[in-house]
Amino acid sequence: QIQLVESGGGLVQAGGSLRLSCRASGPIGSIDVMGWYRQAPGKQRELVATITAHGNLNYADSVKGRFTISRDNAKPMVSLQMNSLKSEDTAVYYCYIHVGRWSRDYWGQGTQVTVSS
Repeated sequence: QIQLVESGGGLVQAGGSLRLSCRASGPIGSIDVMGWYRQAPGKQRELVATITAHGNLNYADSVKGRFTISRDNAKPMVSLQMNSLKSEDTAVYYCYIHVGRWSRDYWGQGTQVTVSS
């Protein structure tokens, strides 16, 4: 059974920093893409950042220069360092992985990030 367990969410003041982590467990093998999405109240889920197995990065324009995604394939784990947080970053953040050989996506349960202005 594949599971994604997130940690690191919380409440922070605007301008502050948080680090999210997500560890995958189960018989996964190699993971093609790892990343983070977020969903704010009343809005659709949107991409925040992804990183491929080869290290190719993709960021939403709204977080470029402030957020940094990284992965540890040995664990396997994906992390998101969030700096200079803004109130508009407030959302539930979801960990995501894509396993290409199965053509399947997996999601974490979500972790709340709240930025107070």
